[in-house]
Amino acid sequence: MRSAVTLLVPLLVSVLLTACTSAEGGELRDASRSPVGSSPAEDEPAPPREQVVAAVDAPRQSGGVVAAGGGDSPYDYGPTLLLDGGRVRMWWCSQLGHAQPAGDDLLLAESATVGGPFGPAKPVFSGSVNGFDGMHTCDPSVIHVNGTHYLYYTGAAGDHAHGNAIGVATSPDGVNWTRANGGRPIVSPSYDESRENTYGAGQPSAVHVGGWFYLMFTDTTGGAAGWNGAGQFVLRSTDPLFVDRVEALGTGGFAPSATTAEPRTRSVVDAFSADWTWIDALGAFAIAHETESGTTLTFWDEDFTRNPVAPTTIPGPWQEGPGLLRTGEGHAPVSTTDPCGRLSVDVVRATTIGAAGAPTGLSHFGLDLVNLPGCATERQGAVLQGHAVPSPERTVDLVVDGELLRVERRSVADRLARGLLSRRPELVEQMPVAARLSAGAQAVRGPDGTLGLVLDDGRLWELPAATAAEIVALNGSTTQDVDAERWRDYDRRSVLTSSR
Repeated sequence: MRSAVTLLVPLLVSVLLTACTSAEGGELRDASRSPVGSSPAEDEPAPPREQVVAAVDAPRQSGGVVAAGGGDSPYDYGPTLLLDGGRVRMWWCSQLGHAQPAGDDLLLAESATVGGPFGPAKPVFSGSVNGFDGMHTCDPSVIHVNGTHYLYYTGAAGDHAHGNAIGVATSPDGVNWTRANGGRPIVSPSYDESRENTYGAGQPSAVHVGGWFYLMFTDTTGGAAGWNGAGQFVLRSTDPLFVDRVEALGTGGFAPSATTAEPRTRSVVDAFSADWTWIDALGAFAIAHETESGTTLTFWDEDFTRNPVAPTTIPGPWQEGPGLLRTGEGHAPVSTTDPCGRLSVDVVRATTIGAAGAPTGLSHFGLDLVNLPGCATERQGAVLQGHAVPSPERTVDLVVDGELLRVERRSVADRLARGLLSRRPELVEQMPVAARLSAGAQAVRGPDGTLGLVLDDGRLWELPAATAAEIVALNGSTTQDVDAERWRDYDRRSVLTSSR
C-alpha cells in the first residue's frame, strides 16, 4: 500500500509500503512543508483580530527512538496514541514477516509515558486477503467511545491498487479487532479530479465530540486538494461507521451528504498525514501537520469559521505525519495545574528514512501552550470538573457538576481533587456553593465496606476506595458502621474518583 506522500516505494520484503511518492517515484513529501496559510482558499474567512498568540513553555523531546517494530520490520510510521487505562497506548504502521498476508500491518505497544520506551510491539491488524484492504492496512486512528475501541485505517488490495480507501474495525480491548461495515470501506475516493498522485482516500484521524464522530482524511482526488493531492477533508456523523446521518464540511459549513464520496469542496489544511484533537477548554480543534520546521498546529473553532489561536510549531526533524497524544475520545489531555489556560501537546513522528527507503525512527516531541483564553463558556468550563480552587473563605472549593463543594481542610481537598489550582477561574464565580465538607464530619461505612463522609446538608459523599481511609483520617472524622437500609437511605452527591 502507499501513503499520500510517497507512492509506490519498493521494500526489502518485496512489497510496497504505504508511504508516498508520485507515479514516477518522485518525492512529494516536501510539497506539504509550505508554511501554514500560505495558500488559503478564497472562500475561507480571515482570522479575526481577537486571535490569540499563545506563549510556549516546557519544550521537550525524547533522546532517541521511543518505539520500533523489531524483528524484520523495515519501517515504522503513522502513529496514533491514546491515554487508556492509566497508560499510553500506541498503534502504528509497520510490517513484520510473520504477520500474514505480506503487506503493511498495524502494531501496538504500550508505555508508562509518551516519552517511552514503548514495547514490545506486536501485530494486531493485517490485510484481509480478499477485501478492499486485502494486502495493506496502515495509518491507524483509534478512539475509545462508550466501551468500544474504533480503528479507522487506510486499506489497499495490493501494491498497485490505485485508489486507497478507509475502513473501520471495532474492539473491546484495542487488541482483538473485528472489521465493521461488512468489511467494506466507509470512505472511498471522490474522483473529483484525476491527478498524478493516485493515492486516493486514506490517512484518517477521528475524534468524538458532542455525540458526533468527526473524520479528517486525505483524498488526492478531491476537488479542493492541492496540485499534488495535499489537503484534509472532514466528515461527521452520529454513526461511527458513517453509514447514516453523514455531513460533509464544505464552503458553507457542514451539510447533509448522501454518501461519503460526494465532491470534496473544502480542505481545512494543506497537508498530508495529519492528526487532530478536540480541546474542551477552548471549544476548538487543533490539527497537527508537518511543515518545513516541524509539526505545526492549526486551530479551528467547532464550525470551522475562524482560527481562535495562531498556528504554533513543535520544531524538530520529521519524515512522516505526527500522532498526537489524546484521551479516549480523541480529546486533548486536560492540565491539572491550569485546565483553562494551559495545553500540553505531545506528538510522536517518524524522523528518519531507514535502509528500506521508508520513514522510521519514531521519536517524541512536545511543548505546552500557555495563557490560552479557555473556559469562556459553561461548556468549556466542564474541564474544571474535579479540580479544587481557592475559596473566598480561606477554604478550598471543589468543582462538581457545575457546583461547588466547600472543603474546610486543604489536605482533604488535595486528595479528593484531580488538581489543585493556585487561582480561581472567573467562571467559578458563577457556580453556587451546593454543600460543605466540614473538618471532623461524620464518616460512615456501608455493609460492603464503602466509606463516605456526611456533608453539612445531610447528603453522603462516597469516597474512592483507594484513598478513602486516608481521607477520613486527614479530615479528622470518626467512622460509624451502618446497616444496608440506612446506607440506602442516604441522598448521595456525585462521586469523584481521584486520578491521583
